[in-house]
Amino acid sequence: MPPSFEKTSVNTESPDTIKTDMLDPLNYQYRLQRDIDIVIKQPEYTSVCPMTGLPDFGCIIIRYRPNQKIIELKSLKFYLLQYRNVGIFYEHVVNRILDDLVKTLDPKFMEVTGDFTARGGITTTVTAVYERKK
Repeated sequence: MPPSFEKTSVNTESPDTIKTDMLDPLNYQYRLQRDIDIVIKQPEYTSVCPMTGLPDFGCIIIRYRPNQKIIELKSLKFYLLQYRNVGIFYEHVVNRILDDLVKTLDPKFMEVTGDFTARGGITTTVTAVYERKK
């Protein structure tokens, strides 16, 4: 009989503990002159598997084309650090980061990719995309 993979009782924080008020948008001073594409990589992302309580590691890649605002990088770093003890699935964290940043920055385009390290011999890459309606 195959083993049962029930949720273990682990102490993880809820995704509801993630705060967005620390995200600091800055004015993009060249917005009337040209579009730019910004790529930000956080290669030391960590969170917790909500099923097992084991740590998840990966690289979060944020690509965006700003409208009027850009993100201040120190504030983004501290925002992402909040996930360290949060129990959240890969698919959910990528969408959550995208939603929080879109709400803060109102970009023309944004893509958030989570490239997660192997667990049990399986690697996972998840991408969520936002495009402003024209």
